[in-house]
Amino acid sequence: MNKRRGDIQSCFLYCSLYPAAISTDDLINCLWTEEFLGEHDTYEEAYNRGITIIESLKDACLLEAHEMDSVKIHDVVRDVAIWVANSFGYEHNSVIQAGIGLTEISHTKVSASVKRISFVSNKIQCLPDNFTECPETITLLLQDNVRLSKIPHEFFVISSSKTLPSSIKCLCQLRALILQNCNELKELPPIGNLSNLQLLDCDNAGLHCLPQGMDKSTNLRLLNMPAADLESISQGYFVKLSSIEMLNMMKSSTWFVANNRWTLLGSTSFDEISSLHNLTCLFIRLDRSAILNRDHTWMKRLKRFHIEVGKTRMQVPFNGSTRIIGVSNCEILSNGELSGMLQFARDLHLVHCMGLRKLIINKKSFDGLKSLYIYKCFCDFRQVEEGSGQIDPLPNLEHLTLDSVENLKCVSDFSQLPSLRFSKLRQLNISYCRSLTCLFNTGGALSAPKHLEIISTTDCSQLVELLVLCSSLANSEIPRVQKLYLNNLRKLGTLGEPQSMWEHLEELRATSCLQIRKLPLSIQTSDNIKVIKGESEWWHQLEWDDDNFQSNLEHCFLPGFIW
Repeated sequence: MNKRRGDIQSCFLYCSLYPAAISTDDLINCLWTEEFLGEHDTYEEAYNRGITIIESLKDACLLEAHEMDSVKIHDVVRDVAIWVANSFGYEHNSVIQAGIGLTEISHTKVSASVKRISFVSNKIQCLPDNFTECPETITLLLQDNVRLSKIPHEFFVISSSKTLPSSIKCLCQLRALILQNCNELKELPPIGNLSNLQLLDCDNAGLHCLPQGMDKSTNLRLLNMPAADLESISQGYFVKLSSIEMLNMMKSSTWFVANNRWTLLGSTSFDEISSLHNLTCLFIRLDRSAILNRDHTWMKRLKRFHIEVGKTRMQVPFNGSTRIIGVSNCEILSNGELSGMLQFARDLHLVHCMGLRKLIINKKSFDGLKSLYIYKCFCDFRQVEEGSGQIDPLPNLEHLTLDSVENLKCVSDFSQLPSLRFSKLRQLNISYCRSLTCLFNTGGALSAPKHLEIISTTDCSQLVELLVLCSSLANSEIPRVQKLYLNNLRKLGTLGEPQSMWEHLEELRATSCLQIRKLPLSIQTSDNIKVIKGESEWWHQLEWDDDNFQSNLEHCFLPGFIW
């Protein structure tokens, strides 16, 4: 118990090194290299332990949840943490000069016994050629120095003289080097002499070439080195990273790259990565050739991955805590082309792709796939030959997003592909589908998903009605929608029948949907309604069977253009 408390305390004090919010993943990576997460065989075990500790600190109000899966420490709490850290003595001794506008590093600010040095979020332009001896320093934080453009060659390199330069003596125990968001930094000096380095994070640092000496960094376990700006990746590079457990070569903010030039990993690099037997977390962008005729069974050892295939910019938020496959600007030539990777995926994103039909008409079932996002893809709904595709390829699909899908008139059109059933679908998001007239029509082979709870529809200019359910449909087969979000649906006039479908409705948002004149609610079933949002004009033009019904719901209504 004392060890657990000690780990939590150490993690809390470590947070004082940061003047602002920090992503949960980045914090855990640093805590791991500091050995604050206990003794674990793998990075993934330590990651789970880190999540538990962070949640404990949030429950104790020592950390605050922040946007985009990050946390922050309150300024007052941070001041206390800094004082405690520097009062504990040797183990927690730190130099913290973060977020104070430094333009250069003064030698007088660093003593020989410090464990951690934080120059986060300053205006430092260049590191000094010589540095005060700090043989015990294990973490150097330099991220968010957007003007940092140069790290002198001598900073990490042994000189030709018989004695080591003070810079290398200072960093001989360094385990973590963080250079995030040092946008002007184009290259690193050789790092082969940092024999204890376990974490190198160069996210958004703009590096044009890989640092020399990586083959000597045999203890390196976490590498964040986006390939977006790299001019080349030499053959055999990844094979040398034998201890790597987490490899991230994507920019963390978004999937799309700000410039028009980026490096995609090809089949050779992908083969090298597949040979890294300690790898459990992988985030990369691939050329399409890398997935063709490949054995992807090695991916079953990955606990988390985010793999994108193709060049098209995908504006999907980067999420380092799931299992995502993204495919862009490709034609799916056969149903086996992606199946090797998809059997291990949880989320699939398809952008500007052709051949979706070949993926769905499949002899394999992707049991792990829970979420499907389709953007600007053409769907061919010609009926398949009888007897084709008897296995549902997506038996556990819970979330479906259709954005700007051509030729889609009704989600029930998927009934032309009889293997697809949506039997566990819980959330449906549809936007900018210009041909869409109806969501579900049970006159076809595909009934409305009975587990459907959330519907979100926006900017579908031809949408007239949501659900048209067959009167003979058994009550147990009728979905129980709880949340309904409608936006800019100029022709939508009715939500759909039967009324029992809306008995569990808790939240309704309707913006720019003035053709909706009546809500499928009754006094008997209105107790579940908690929030109704929309324009006042729309609210006052609604028609009611009972004159008192609207007044009973008045307390639920929030006026305004709310989406």
